[in-house]
Amino acid sequence: MSTPQNPPPGVRKTPPRAPRSPRAPHPPRKQLHLAAHFPGVNSTTVWADPGSRSQIDFSSFEGLARTAERGLFDFFFLAEGLRLREHKGRVHDLDVVGRPEALTVLSALAAVTERLGLAATVNATFNEPYELARRLASLDHLSAGRAAWNVVTSSDAFTGENFRRGGYLDRADRYTRTAEFVATARELWDSWQPGFPGGVAEPRPFAHRGGHFDISGEFGVPPGPQGHPVVIQAGDSAEGREFAASAADVIFTRHGTLEAGRAFYADVKDRLAAYGREPDDLKIMPGVTFVLGDTAAEARQRAAEIRRRQVSPQAAIVALEQVWGRDLSAYDPDGPLPGIEPDFDSQLVQGRVKVADPRAVVAKWRALAERKGLSIRQTVIETTGRQSFIGTPESVAAELDEFVTTDAADGFILVPHLTPGGLDDFVARVVPLLQERGAFRTEYEGATLREHLGLRQPARSPRQADDRRSA
Repeated sequence: MSTPQNPPPGVRKTPPRAPRSPRAPHPPRKQLHLAAHFPGVNSTTVWADPGSRSQIDFSSFEGLARTAERGLFDFFFLAEGLRLREHKGRVHDLDVVGRPEALTVLSALAAVTERLGLAATVNATFNEPYELARRLASLDHLSAGRAAWNVVTSSDAFTGENFRRGGYLDRADRYTRTAEFVATARELWDSWQPGFPGGVAEPRPFAHRGGHFDISGEFGVPPGPQGHPVVIQAGDSAEGREFAASAADVIFTRHGTLEAGRAFYADVKDRLAAYGREPDDLKIMPGVTFVLGDTAAEARQRAAEIRRRQVSPQAAIVALEQVWGRDLSAYDPDGPLPGIEPDFDSQLVQGRVKVADPRAVVAKWRALAERKGLSIRQTVIETTGRQSFIGTPESVAAELDEFVTTDAADGFILVPHLTPGGLDDFVARVVPLLQERGAFRTEYEGATLREHLGLRQPARSPRQADDRRSA
């Protein structure tokens, strides 16, 4: 039997350690999501900047999309309207005349990108479920599972004049039609019988009878890699929030203060349980802008200059006319606000959402202008622009992270003021800092957009599951 040996001189004998209780695993670090919005069709873009390029050439779409993919963004987002807005009977100067159709552009981008999600804005009022579901499923196949649909609605007769059913839909019906439209599209995507191991999927008859759609037949495209393309919805109203909670995967919302973001986040997430959904089943991603500088002062100076270029003297008068509903071209943009009252029945502006309460807006603007001694242009600059994150790359990265870690957002849709180079600085200077914080991916871990967003594969409808068991 051996005897224990003493340790060499100068070496302390280590006493046996007490067994440790199992340590609870650290909760995973909440990751933020990023998307890129192709700017235009609004006053965000600084058209006169030397770095501003075409809103039509494919090279512009490709350039911004490649930058977003280099930055490991979740998706690339294209807005779209169905009719050019008019102001005093003329096409609005800030509109993009000739913007190609979104799904066509994204199908081309699928060939020059590998992982970036591709989100198209498509109107549910002036399209049909079968045709649109087919186009979206096709994009999902062409992109290997990266398709997304930003669902929008329209209730104005001005837009409807482009279509045979112009103006037929009451404003109150737009969400009921949209909800049925999305549900019907999902029925079509689910209508193929899944193949057993080694088998081939095949179409099965579908039939939908509802208040807005009465269709039947066989869907012509097999399910895409995601099952269902990701559904995005934009809306801050109560009905918009409810629709997002019931049917959307991502909600594109306005960005406000940290406190307002937390309130919105909690409200929408709390609505999910009523539809049998979990909090992670819906991502909340505000649309935001950013301005970077080497110092905070430089960033603020750049932000102020960008706002002045976004709101030219002409643009200031146009913005004023949209509130007042009157021709105010005789007023000096550097002079005081007009003393006349708004025209509540005005048809001066066509194709954009009208100001809900012009009288209240006018009163608010007048009080602000009087308190601060602002001109027309200065008032418009201060009241209409939302510059979200302004500062050094370090401070912007910290703010973005705070919004996500404190449940004011799940991520952000960045809206740059230049095309196509508006994301270059963000990708080069902010993304690496987010990665250092552990707040953002260092590589794509999945192939589909659902995987990027951490969304579950959609469940098939009970009817389709019964069909599979019967087969």
